[in-house]
Amino acid sequence: MIDKLFKEKTDNIFIQLFRYVFVGGNAFAVDFFFLYFFSDICGIYYLLSGVFSFIISVMVNYLMSTRWVFNQDKIGNKLVEFYLFLIISTIGLVFTEILLWLFTDIFGLYYLISKIMAAIIVLFWNFIARRVMFYGKI
Repeated sequence: MIDKLFKEKTDNIFIQLFRYVFVGGNAFAVDFFFLYFFSDICGIYYLLSGVFSFIISVMVNYLMSTRWVFNQDKIGNKLVEFYLFLIISTIGLVFTEILLWLFTDIFGLYYLISKIMAAIIVLFWNFIARRVMFYGKI
């Protein structure tokens, strides 16, 4: 069972979701750290910091997702695959920025709490969109 969860190539949605949450957790930690770093240490406005931290975390997410989570080659051209991944991620960024603004500026939550809430919501968009991209199915 451990090999199936962590090592073998798979198109099983539940194993991929497990792996995606693991990868997403790591990418989120990178994103969260850099959001804090850029905002509180560097003094950059939190929505702009969110864009910078996103760029860094997308690279982490892409590398881990394509090598471990969605490791079946449906798309033969890696450049096309990367651009599709980037498009999905950019849509996720737009959702995240809207939710960050909504939770922080409208509802008055601390921006890091808003980030956690937005990340949980956007995780589902990213997983479903990437699964469709790599497998053509949900």
